Amino acid sequence: MTYAWLLVGSAIVAEIAAALGLRISDGFTKPLPTAFALIAFGSAFYLVSLSLVHLPVSTVYPVWAGGGTAGVALVGVLMLKERAGVLKGLGVVLVVAGIVALNISS
Repeated sequence: MTYAWLLVGSAIVAEIAAALGLRISDGFTKPLPTAFALIAFGSAFYLVSLSLVHLPVSTVYPVWAGGGTAGVALVGVLMLKERAGVLKGLGVVLVVAGIVALNISS
């Protein structure tokens, strides 16, 4: 079971990397970042599919999607110097709280 959660965590990291690759790809006009983004997205899907062998989709998918969303928002603010407002911060906190609630309930 722990191994399956490691797969979900790795899928979240891959999704965050893929989103950053999309940003750098400049609308798929730069081949290397484009390839990186596509490979990272493929890896994320593959890792999630492996985790679903052992974990329920009703928990895994929201954790994966929410973790990726919160992670991209944090990376955008911390690394890409995007604006961080109170509402954006509250949104990330709510996403993380939802992930925690899902894990507690399952």
